[in-house]
Amino acid sequence: MAGAKNHEYHILPPSPWPLLSSMAALVLATGGIMYMHSATAGGWVFLIGLAAVLFCMYGWWHQVIREAHAGDHTPVVQLHFRYGMILFIASEVMFFVGWFWAFFDFSLFPTAMSFVDGQVERATEGAAAIAAQWPPKGLEVINPFEFPLLNTLILLCSGTTITWAHHALIHDQRGGEKRGFWGLLGVGDRDGVLKGLWLTVALGVLFSSIQAYEYMHAPFPFKGINYGAAFFMATGFHGFHVLVGTIFLIVNLIRAYNGAFTPRQHFGFEAAAWYWHFVDVVWLFLFVTIYVWGGWGAPVHAG
Repeated sequence: MAGAKNHEYHILPPSPWPLLSSMAALVLATGGIMYMHSATAGGWVFLIGLAAVLFCMYGWWHQVIREAHAGDHTPVVQLHFRYGMILFIASEVMFFVGWFWAFFDFSLFPTAMSFVDGQVERATEGAAAIAAQWPPKGLEVINPFEFPLLNTLILLCSGTTITWAHHALIHDQRGGEKRGFWGLLGVGDRDGVLKGLWLTVALGVLFSSIQAYEYMHAPFPFKGINYGAAFFMATGFHGFHVLVGTIFLIVNLIRAYNGAFTPRQHFGFEAAAWYWHFVDVVWLFLFVTIYVWGGWGAPVHAG
């Protein structure tokens, strides 16, 4: 019969979310640029754009979740979702490659400068008074074996807890008697899914809190010196990804409470787990290259 569906693909109906999302992103970017150029209304435009982006994210993803409950996410559709998530993570890898490239370029071909009393002093052309070295002469670096090492252990532990939750979901380890601390959170004693998600979210929040404290006490500035710019851009964007991943996991935690996942259909959970493991791996590279190798031989900040 005409119009009958004879395939496993999901043909999307017309949706306003792509257009609205692009317009919201334009407002967000415009507000950010205005704010950076000290425009009076820039901050408000940025906040309006951010609110619009968050609204579009909620509306669009809520529509996707409704489609999943309606049975539109057939096996072939889920397979293509996985392809899309893999390509997205690959694009994020290349995004971080750019920041690593910048850091290696600065470190392997350093500019002759020194860092004195919080001020950058550059050598004049042909001057040999300031030797080109990395990190710049006079700059103190963050001790990699204090907070950075602690954050490394935290992220590695979070990788194990999200894997535990994923395997518990696959093997349908749900429910149980609600008692003790977990009972106060509405979690059964054999519910590895909710326990693993709660622990992963807590570890993600702890990581972000420690990184914020580290930034507040960093011995070098963001602007005026290439070491600070490369450090804060690379680690800062990773911190942003941790925040996004934590929100991703919180959404999955709420959906898990509502019984949205089954052992056979849980792509949203799987995508969050993949993203979180990606964040873990990037941090390991950041820790080794920027904190340990990038600051080797420089005086360590005592604070």
